[in-house]
Amino acid sequence: MKYYTTKELFKNTWDHVASALWQRYPNPYSKHVLTEDVISRVVKGTELVTKRLMTKTNRMPKWGNLIFGHNNHHVCVVEESLVDPVRKTFTIYTRNIGYTKFMVVSEKLIYRPAEDNESWTEVEKHSWVDSSITGFITAIQHFGIERYKSNHVKASKGLRHILAQMYIPEKVSTEGIPAGMARLRDNAKAKAKGIADKTRPIIQ
Repeated sequence: MKYYTTKELFKNTWDHVASALWQRYPNPYSKHVLTEDVISRVVKGTELVTKRLMTKTNRMPKWGNLIFGHNNHHVCVVEESLVDPVRKTFTIYTRNIGYTKFMVVSEKLIYRPAEDNESWTEVEKHSWVDSSITGFITAIQHFGIERYKSNHVKASKGLRHILAQMYIPEKVSTEGIPAGMARLRDNAKAKAKGIADKTRPIIQ
């Protein structure tokens, strides 16, 4: 079994990150996530415990196609999360339940306020990759860890995108808008603000 761990810092409060985690799909960096469904959700003590089922695309390496063919592969992934607003922890466990003979990828994410700055959030990431295909175990484990490293970068970009949409609307609102249209919009907003500043309030 191969193991990989890393940490990452978000310059957002834990409350903001926790809210964004529930809304992280869809985003421009998660096109491989096809569906997400809540299976169960209960409150246990101070924790909200949720189980979700997701369907994702799973592009095989060339040598993987020799085993499973060249068809598009969709993989089901189970996500279990525990949110404790008192301790301010958001823990997520995921594992694939499809193609488990080929490869099993388990992940544990722990989001909590950063030690050095409680206004920021730190995520601790752990991943385990294993396979049961004799003769290919080492190659598959290496492939799985490298793919995980690539995917976790995309996941972080996606979460940051959602955070920006939710809490920095002015920054995201111009994305995808031609520069000329964005300038016209900004000029119109500035003129409207100027008119509003000169308008006498209704309530004196």
